[in-house]
Amino acid sequence: MLERRGVAYEELRHRVAFTAQEVAQSEHVSGHCLAKVVIVLADGRPVELILPASRRVLLERVGKLLGAVEVRLASEAEMERIFSDCEPGAIPPLRHWTDVAVLMDASLSNARQLVFQAGTHEDAIRLSFQDWLSLVKPRVEFFTEPEHCSSRGSFDCREDPGTEGEEGILLGGETPAPRGLPEARK
Repeated sequence: MLERRGVAYEELRHRVAFTAQEVAQSEHVSGHCLAKVVIVLADGRPVELILPASRRVLLERVGKLLGAVEVRLASEAEMERIFSDCEPGAIPPLRHWTDVAVLMDASLSNARQLVFQAGTHEDAIRLSFQDWLSLVKPRVEFFTEPEHCSSRGSFDCREDPGTEGEEGILLGGETPAPRGLPEARK
């Protein structure tokens, strides 16, 4: 897909990694620049959520954004059925499944380069964020929070674009999500 569209990219190989943070460590990149994919079913329809490895999804927020009554994480079996050309948990953040909506968390917008799994637990791709954005054209919304909310101070020091700064204003122009929403880890 990248070659057909003339998008410059770099292929990366690393040891087997099953979590986004493991991939980030293997590729020596910040979790803020590694895009992970979380698949949810919104009223039974698959949705590809793309977010930094350093953040986690707020399912209730996703439901409101999509106007869905029920939003839940897809099971491994459901992911295998929908994304049959990828290893489960290694779905690349690309738009080549026609019936799957793509939603990107706006906190990823500050990345200059993007690294993501390329369909296996040993392969990754690095490319310009702008090239990826032009190619995928995801819907961009705010639907995450930092992975380790108890570590907000350390994220603030690192200027995570999606963490709260003074007076509840989020860096990068993000509007704070309501407190106490159910969350899901991937």
